[in-house]
Amino acid sequence: MKARVTVMPKKTVLDPQGKTVAKAIRHLGMERVTEARVGKVIELEIEGGETNEARRKLEEICRDLLSNPVIEDYRLEIEK
Repeated sequence: MKARVTVMPKKTVLDPQGKTVAKAIRHLGMERVTEARVGKVIELEIEGGETNEARRKLEEICRDLLSNPVIEDYRLEIEK
């Protein structure tokens, strides 16, 4: 099974990298871009199928290791 974790800064947190990216995109001629947010994607290959225990453990890993819950949100997607 595959798991994909997307980690993004919370909407209430300043994202200077996102602001820089948006400014650069506008500079390249795409003036319609008003905002960009920069995050990270982590893809995991996991042996075996999805179980409640596997999902619970992945949620714990996302919360405790892959994201900083004070300033980031995460989304966990599992493909079978």
